[in-house]
Amino acid sequence: MIRLANGKLITRDPDGAGYLPDGGVVTDGGKIVAVGTTAELAAQYPEAEFVDARGGVIMPGLINAHTHIYSALARGLSIDGYNPTNFYEVLDGQWWYIDRHLDLAATKASAKALVIDSIKQGVTTIFDHHASFCQIPGSLMEIAQVTQDMGMRACLCYEVSDRDGEEKAAQSVQENKDFIDYCEAHPSNMLKAMFGGHALFTISDKTFDRMVAANAERVGYHIHVSEGMNDVYDSLQNYGRRPVQRLQDHGILGPKTILGHCIHVNTAEMEIIRATDTMCVNNPESNMGNAVGISPVLQLYKKGILIGLGTDAYTNDMLESIKVALCSQRHNACLPGVGWCEVTDMLFKNNAKMAARCGFPELGILKAGAAADVIVMDYKPFTPFSDANIDGHMLFGMTGRQCQTTMINGRVLMKDHQLTEIDEEAVNAEILKVSKKLWGTLNHREY
Repeated sequence: MIRLANGKLITRDPDGAGYLPDGGVVTDGGKIVAVGTTAELAAQYPEAEFVDARGGVIMPGLINAHTHIYSALARGLSIDGYNPTNFYEVLDGQWWYIDRHLDLAATKASAKALVIDSIKQGVTTIFDHHASFCQIPGSLMEIAQVTQDMGMRACLCYEVSDRDGEEKAAQSVQENKDFIDYCEAHPSNMLKAMFGGHALFTISDKTFDRMVAANAERVGYHIHVSEGMNDVYDSLQNYGRRPVQRLQDHGILGPKTILGHCIHVNTAEMEIIRATDTMCVNNPESNMGNAVGISPVLQLYKKGILIGLGTDAYTNDMLESIKVALCSQRHNACLPGVGWCEVTDMLFKNNAKMAARCGFPELGILKAGAAADVIVMDYKPFTPFSDANIDGHMLFGMTGRQCQTTMINGRVLMKDHQLTEIDEEAVNAEILKVSKKLWGTLNHREY
């Protein structure tokens, strides 16, 4: 039993105390058993191990609803001859080129790098969308082993695509099926499966049919939709349908399915997404970095569509991502007073709702019975701080690097900025060795 207290407590609980200026939580067995003031908890649970928040901000762990472990070893990488002029060249010249050289060792190293970075920035749950066409079979289990060993809550899938031929597409379908089978045989609140798919312009109708047959309606799909105009042009020219209509034709949509990006969706497609209760995820920094446009978040939100926030691995800092989400929506609408409620709901409410649909326990809230995913931010406000302006401090003051303590499922994985169960220096050395080998292969020279 752990008593984490002596901080400014943000519960995100609409039915309880939303804010306590000096409070904390008591956890046991992966769940929160009590929420209250520091004094109350000390009196009620004197024998519990005390973790001192040191006056920081205690809040629910953050959820990243869309990321890519396969990109972790690309940080700082420059690929010889790579100078993209459009989105397809970004994909083909960088990301597909990298994943075609990711073996299982590189996949494992990538997972370690992203998980460590996430823990250090207060992210306690990740929805990963993996691709390693160099070595597909067993890649999701390599990632799962890392997330389980390091204590990260994770929902995993493999990116089905025809881009490297029918054999690789079949392997990627099988990889999803095998992992779903594993998760069914070994149920866990820490590990979930979805059925992954790349952009529609790289998936044929035949492959969609194989995906649906292999899944057999067991889990939702996690798929890129209309990130670039490639999807729209390909669907219209080759299938006479827009991307969301193609997904509907194949039975891909539904309340457990996540559509990543959704930048170039029209009103009719939004209606289909709403009618099928399908989820969407916005990844603002990645979209702007790839120059593919800005998702119509305000319109999706107005339609009543459940839309969450991810990073597409552009960053692992969800507080950084929410800042860009707000700015991009205001810029896109040419209105400085919009987006506040939408983007804060995406991160602090909707991501938890999406996690619940995928089978995770109650996340994103600090109350008795909820999962013990708790973080402490080393944030010293120099302006008034209360339940009336918490989100303002999140948007304009906090960053992920201010996370000082991270607890996932009741395990304290970082305390006072130090990882407690991971030898970061040793693991980083292992990752560096693998990344040097990868970079050498990509650029045909030693690093």
